[in-house]
Amino acid sequence: MITQTTRTQAIIAKENQFGAHNYHPLPVVLERGSGVEVWDVEGKQYLDFLSAYSSVNQGHCHPRILQALQTQAAKLTLTSRAFHNNILADFEEMLHHIFGYDKALPMNSGVEAVETAMKLCRKWAYEVKGTPTNQAKILFAQNNFHGRTLSVISASTASSSRTGFGPYMEGIEIVPYNDLEALENILAKEPNIAGFIVEPIQGEAGVVVPDADYLPGVARLCKAHRVLFVADEIQTGLGRTGQLLATYMDGGNTKLRPDIVILGKALSGGFLPVSAVLADNEIMLTIKPGEHGSTYGGNPLACAVAMESLQVLIDEDLAANARTLGRYFREGLQRLVDRYKLLSSVRGKGLLNAIVINTSEDSCLAWDLCLRMRDYGLLAKPTHGNKIRLAPPLVIRQDQMDEALAMIERAVQDFE
Repeated sequence: MITQTTRTQAIIAKENQFGAHNYHPLPVVLERGSGVEVWDVEGKQYLDFLSAYSSVNQGHCHPRILQALQTQAAKLTLTSRAFHNNILADFEEMLHHIFGYDKALPMNSGVEAVETAMKLCRKWAYEVKGTPTNQAKILFAQNNFHGRTLSVISASTASSSRTGFGPYMEGIEIVPYNDLEALENILAKEPNIAGFIVEPIQGEAGVVVPDADYLPGVARLCKAHRVLFVADEIQTGLGRTGQLLATYMDGGNTKLRPDIVILGKALSGGFLPVSAVLADNEIMLTIKPGEHGSTYGGNPLACAVAMESLQVLIDEDLAANARTLGRYFREGLQRLVDRYKLLSSVRGKGLLNAIVINTSEDSCLAWDLCLRMRDYGLLAKPTHGNKIRLAPPLVIRQDQMDEALAMIERAVQDFE
């Protein structure tokens, strides 16, 4: 087991003294990263199996994205949207050609993009659908995670996100995830629902993969009831699940087309906050000048970085690597599940996976197992108590995946 040195302890102590206590990080202090590997302040090397919650799909400090950042940073970084800049239009055009939507609205963080989608749903409902003023409702799935702003936590069912932050926003409804009958019932009963915002795979909930017919059914029901289907692809998108978007199903043969797509995280390759909302003119043009915006949204530095990040995903075919090695990884994890009683199951798609520990959600066992994995050189983090999310950068090689499986097995053996 790792014995923390004075330097690691001092940095953690300083953060605890001067920083807010709104996170509970794994006790490791990182200072450098390259590809799938990161190094702590003591020089110990690890395989990163969290990827900043799927933000570094292209790997840490990808040289092409770094070069784009440095080149643009030396020219122009921020103008605000008070003026045009020479990069934004190219970024928006690139998003149009890749994803096929009329318009893009760039923002910064993922939750800002979710808020943007919520505003679009409401504005569309009033201006296009004809919903009575102030009566529009937005539907969310149970056990969702879309961020932690006040309006977004109003749609959360997690006590850790909600408790102590009320009162909550009105006009929000909750429906069970992966339940088409429940969705159909509420859409039939509530004519003022403007949009259904849903994760194609629920990541924070423990990598919950819905039935194969769920997302196509969502698209069908939303269309039938004139409700906007909004896919939150912030974590699942950009190659993570083996396709450019998780709504590209059946090996990409079936491409669902949500009315709104939300992108973030890996849109910048982990270099700075960049998010975007994609929609067609009927939806996007309901918002007029002055009704929504962001000082940093669409800044030239972010646009240059995001364009190169997208191009890296395409040029290196990282979705295909996620598809192939994701299958290989789950097969390896399944062998561990079959071998050790400590592990209950494995689930996931592409390189978004989780193992379920055979214990209750309020147990500390998953946390302790992550500490032991850290000792052996692999970094991961529990979610929802007894699940461990395993999501390495999409540039991972098979030999690194074999190393990771060996580290996980060694950690599990220690607890068996």
